[in-house]
Amino acid sequence: MSELAKVPGVIPYVDHHDGPRRLLAVEIPHLGHTVRAYAPIASIDGRQYVVSWGSVSFEIPADRNVHVSVHLQTNSGHDYTITPFASTILPPHPAPVRLVAQFAPSQGPEGALVPVG
Repeated sequence: MSELAKVPGVIPYVDHHDGPRRLLAVEIPHLGHTVRAYAPIASIDGRQYVVSWGSVSFEIPADRNVHVSVHLQTNSGHDYTITPFASTILPPHPAPVRLVAQFAPSQGPEGALVPVG
């Protein structure tokens, strides 16, 4: 088990990876009405995690690309409702990274994961 995986509140990287790791923090702010209508789901390299609003931390590989996405799941809507989502690929880098998910559901489903600081 890596040192980051032992830190309380950090979701460990569960797929096979023997290389160095780093910390990823993702901020998922709610937009008022989204708290009741949506549940946030974060994905790291395709593995999905139902998370809470606010900040969530993950351990991720530092020596290769990592796919990060956030989408807002809902049970309301009709037939093929497309829910808000944001996605990015983080390049290899040793330093911790912090992203904020930005959604404007009234302007379409595609959001953005924007680096902070």
